[in-house]
Amino acid sequence: MRRSTWMVAVGAALAVAAAQGVAAQAAHENSQQEKMTTCNTDAKTKGLKGDERKAFMKSCLSEKGASAGSAAAAPSATLNSQQEKMKSCNADAKTKGLKGTERKAFMKSCLSGSSATAH
Repeated sequence: MRRSTWMVAVGAALAVAAAQGVAAQAAHENSQQEKMTTCNTDAKTKGLKGDERKAFMKSCLSEKGASAGSAAAAPSATLNSQQEKMKSCNADAKTKGLKGTERKAFMKSCLSGSSATAH
């Protein structure tokens, strides 16, 4: 009887640990999906295609984007200025504490060049 109680306790502990791992993985996947959706939307808004889109997506999906790596991967100076604009708009949105649809709307307006009215 004592052995079966111990096995039940161990089984319950393992189930809790597994559930926590699954929850953490799901949260990570959701943030990655959000990031992918945002990057796709931004690339579409900018009208990027081919190699420019590929370079932009690589930079956008990386955590903070290594300055040396993304500069080497960028096919043109225009993309570098877009990356700078993206960093600036992200920083402004973070400072303002924007989330969800408000953040998306702000980012769209900021990246399209009408950021003077959004500040």
